Amino acid sequence: MNVSPRPPLPQGPYLLCDDSIRPELPLVDKAGRLLEGGARVIQLRMKHAPPREALAAARAVVALCRRAGAVCLINDRVDLALLSDAHGVHVGDEDLPPEAARELLGPGRYVGVTARGTEGAKAARAAGADYVGVGPLFGTTTKVVAAPVLGLEAFRRVVADSPLPVVGIGGVGLSNIASVAATGAHGAAVVSDALLAQDIAERVRQLAAAFDSARGTGL
Repeated sequence: MNVSPRPPLPQGPYLLCDDSIRPELPLVDKAGRLLEGGARVIQLRMKHAPPREALAAARAVVALCRRAGAVCLINDRVDLALLSDAHGVHVGDEDLPPEAARELLGPGRYVGVTARGTEGAKAARAAGADYVGVGPLFGTTTKVVAAPVLGLEAFRRVVADSPLPVVGIGGVGLSNIASVAATGAHGAAVVSDALLAQDIAERVRQLAAAFDSARGTGL
């Protein structure tokens, strides 16, 4: 029985609002365009913003997401998540341990964890996580990942065996998001394919339509 005070993370595209892609476009503008396209989950990733700028951006993006009824997660930074009233955090291999993130955030916010397989998903659940981002699914140039490409078949097995909802990460875009959805994945993280699109909002709509059409079909 689900006794979590947190509702399940919305299914579908999981959009990253990243300060390293199109840095000339302010983060709040990127978030606004993602939300215009119907984004239901946004992860705010700020690797280059100075602390005060990062806090201001986090507060602005969280406010936009809350008005739109979307979930906003902060990458890595539990302090920024608390100060901006974000819905939660996503922590990776070298970030704050998920147990510590849960301790600081309490029971009412999301904690997502990067995992490389089923054992990582089980450990994440034991640590109090709500979902896992599993990958890299495909080759990606957005960030350097010290892990081999998983591929769809291995990913499908992780989805089937994971005790937590699984979000596919790494190299996901319009050309392959349907194949990720067909594995039964809860979501698919998209970064550059959305933010580099000429019309960001329209690309988000296309991604959502592709994911929804193939969700759990097993194709």
